Amino acid sequence: MTDQNAAVYPSHPPEPIMRLMNPLLRLLLPTPLAGGARKQFMVLKFTGRKSGKRFEIPVSAHLIDGQLYALAGALWKVNFRGGGPAEVLYDGKTKQMTGDLIEDPATVAELFHRCAEGYGAGRAQRMMGVKFSVPGIPTLEQFREAVVENKLVAIRFTPA
Repeated sequence: MTDQNAAVYPSHPPEPIMRLMNPLLRLLLPTPLAGGARKQFMVLKFTGRKSGKRFEIPVSAHLIDGQLYALAGALWKVNFRGGGPAEVLYDGKTKQMTGDLIEDPATVAELFHRCAEGYGAGRAQRMMGVKFSVPGIPTLEQFREAVVENKLVAIRFTPA
């Protein structure tokens, strides 16, 4: 259960909006029609390790020090524990990549905090799937608390 009194807590668009937006993003991101969204979002295509199910998930893309990351709390994240292959559509190009799950709370909190500072408070909340209950950008410690409480992770994508 999400503690909305926490400084940082997960927040995503309602399910009906997601059911509408995800197919639209999958359709538009490979085309020039996507415009600036081509650098804000990416589509991850991968196979579930245990289920064998094929996933095709649009997520926010985060560039940190020239590296591509997804910041996540969703259950599909475990498919990248120990490194996992993915086909990543980003900036109109599809590349074979390896996703490495980062679970260390201090490292993940630092990545979330750096993204928030880079985006600014308003855009950070939209791009990172979180809400802030404090004015401005939460502290690194507040992000660490959110990471631990909500099992948030980062996934770093590198060329395969």
